[in-house]
Amino acid sequence: MSSRWMVSMKELKRVSFIAAPMVAVTVLQYLLQVVAVIMVGHVDELALAGVSIATSFTSVTGFSFLFGMAGALETLCGQAYGAEQYQKLGTYTYCAIISLILVCFPISVLWLFTDKLLILIDQDPAIAKVAQKYSVCLIPNLFSYAVLQALIRYFQTQSLIHPMLISSRVTLFFHIPLCWAMVFKFKLGSIGAALAIGISYWLNVFLLGFYMKHSSRCEKTRAALSKDMFLSIKEFFKFAVPSAIMTCPEWWSYEVLILLSGLLPNPELETSMLSICFTITYLHYFIPYGFGATASTRVSNELGAGNPQAAKMAVCAIMVLAVTEVVLVSTTLFFCRHILGYALSNTKAIVNQVAKMGPFLCLCIVTDSLQAVLSGVARGSGWQNLGAYVNLGAYYLVGIPVAAILAFVLHLNGKGLLIGLATASSVQAAFLGLRTIFTDWQKQASKARERIFEADTQRS
Repeated sequence: MSSRWMVSMKELKRVSFIAAPMVAVTVLQYLLQVVAVIMVGHVDELALAGVSIATSFTSVTGFSFLFGMAGALETLCGQAYGAEQYQKLGTYTYCAIISLILVCFPISVLWLFTDKLLILIDQDPAIAKVAQKYSVCLIPNLFSYAVLQALIRYFQTQSLIHPMLISSRVTLFFHIPLCWAMVFKFKLGSIGAALAIGISYWLNVFLLGFYMKHSSRCEKTRAALSKDMFLSIKEFFKFAVPSAIMTCPEWWSYEVLILLSGLLPNPELETSMLSICFTITYLHYFIPYGFGATASTRVSNELGAGNPQAAKMAVCAIMVLAVTEVVLVSTTLFFCRHILGYALSNTKAIVNQVAKMGPFLCLCIVTDSLQAVLSGVARGSGWQNLGAYVNLGAYYLVGIPVAAILAFVLHLNGKGLLIGLATASSVQAAFLGLRTIFTDWQKQASKARERIFEADTQRS
């Protein structure tokens, strides 16, 4: 009994040392966009509105796809590393970079017509024009983001989190004065902000690429350029497409609910309240995402190594951390609900409305956290197909219809929309949780090793 307790505590310590810096890495990278919006916000209202809409548009139509597709490496690289097939990490990473760059071209064409697409959904033409310029200037950033996401998974699946933490810090410290200079010193406004983001992302790519090339810690996993990286493209897309479907519908559902809030009575109040609630949930999401990334890394490594009990232990350890964190956060938010709205608004009506939504906001945070961690387990185990079906069903067959009925038929307004979102993440967490509980980990480990070594057989 004491031996098992020691193993459990050792695993809990191990996942903690991975999760904490991974959360920091995610936050630091997100702050690049925040800094740009803040800088542009001091230019004029039109520029701020255009950049805000463009940020949402590019996230939905581009960055979410790349982020989701890169999740395929959490299965492929993670399990290859566990199986000590180290060269495959480099091969899969190069394959992902090529594949994601190819995906960037049609997205870039779409962004050229940002203004026309926004006008089609009744956006102000002046705002749409600013959004279009900003989106076009973000196109170089799209390609750097594709490379960066592949490199992040390369380091993550080896538990090399600290190089990413250092590079993200350096990039942010470089980005702040660069963005200020581009926006104000050279008077480029929103265009300068977009160019600064692109330059900063390329800097991050360069720093990680330099470390990958020259560090002794990456020596075993550095692969030479070969035809194998092209032969792996089919295998990559087999996991990348459902991995993207696991990610994108959730991102899109937030935008759908914001649009629906504009159709409610007193839309300014409801939209403002919902935006504050979504901002809080989005900011908190970095923590469970870090836990999910850790779960993905530990599970994939242990399955690839043929250690099913260690994979199971890793899931238990990360769930203990996640549940502890979400209980503390949701309890704190619940008791602070009457002052929470003041963080983002001085309007008394909005603050009161946010206070009324407090219990439902806490419910959203709890369910969203659980599904984020369980999604990490799914990526590490290679369950992307299941995750894709669950995600689509949870949000578009359950969540959004429930939100619409509660908001417009039962007249719960914004409260109904938030309950619908909580329902969707609850369904997603429930299905993934049941899949995890009833998993035969021995069978999963066998499948992981078969997948890794079968690829070699097919190529030869």
